[in-house]
Amino acid sequence: MSIKLCVLASGSSGNCTFIGTETTRILIDAGISAKKTVERLAEIGETPEALDAICVTHEHSDHISGIRVLQKKYDIPVYANAGTLDGIRAALKGVEVTCRQFTTGSLFEIGDVRLEPFSVSHDAYEPVGFVMRVGGCSIGLATDVGIVTHLLREKLRSCDVVVIEANHEESMVHAAPRPWSLKQRILSNQGHLSNSASAGLIADIAGEGLKHLFLAHLSGDCNSPTHARRAFETVLVKAGHHHITVRLTGADQVSEILELD
Repeated sequence: MSIKLCVLASGSSGNCTFIGTETTRILIDAGISAKKTVERLAEIGETPEALDAICVTHEHSDHISGIRVLQKKYDIPVYANAGTLDGIRAALKGVEVTCRQFTTGSLFEIGDVRLEPFSVSHDAYEPVGFVMRVGGCSIGLATDVGIVTHLLREKLRSCDVVVIEANHEESMVHAAPRPWSLKQRILSNQGHLSNSASAGLIADIAGEGLKHLFLAHLSGDCNSPTHARRAFETVLVKAGHHHITVRLTGADQVSEILELD
C-alpha cells in the first residue's frame, strides 16, 4: 500500500498537511485560504474534489481559515472534537461549518486511514495531535505543543514518520521586538515547542522505525531553517540516530513529498 505525505503549509500564517493513500485523501487542518490550498494540492498532483476529509487539530485561525470555503465549494467532510467544534463556531462568528465529531483518545477511520487523536498542551479549547496508521505504517503529527508530556512521548514513540513542531530558538524569542505578553505565551506550557525541546523529544523516543522527520511551524522571526536543522541534526547525531532524514516545512511553499510503499 502506498502512502503520500506532504506539508502544504506550516507556520504562524497557516498550517495544512496532506496524507494520501491509493483510495483515501485527507487534510490535517486547512489554515491557508481555499485558493492557496487548491493551488498547493495541484503542485503535488492532487485535487480538492478527491479529498475525503479535513481533520482539525484545534480552532486557531492558522488551522481553520480555509475550512468554510473548502467545505462549501467542494463538500468536504470536516472532523473535529467537541471542544474544537465550539472553538470553530466561536471563531467563525456564527458561520456554520458542518462537522463530524470525534472523541479525543478514541480511534476512528476515514477510508483506509485509522486516526487516533490525542491531547496536547496548547492554548486552545481541546487541541490534539494525531497518530495515523495505514497498513503497517504509523505517522505522528503534533504541530502546536506547549510542553512535552508523557502522552506525547508514548504516542510518537512507535511512529515511522513524525511531523513535529520546531517553533523557535529561545534566545531569539527573548531578543525579538515583541510584547512581553506574547513572549510569555510562546514560552509557556501552553505555547510552542522550541528547537531544543522538540529535538530532545525526538532523540528520546526515536527507535529504528523512525526514518522520516518533518520540522513544522517554524517562526518567521524567532527561528530559521538553518537554526532548526542544526539543532535537530546535532542532537540526533549525538544520540546515535543517524538513520533519520530531517525535512523542513514552511508557510510559503509545499514541503518535499514523502512517498512510502
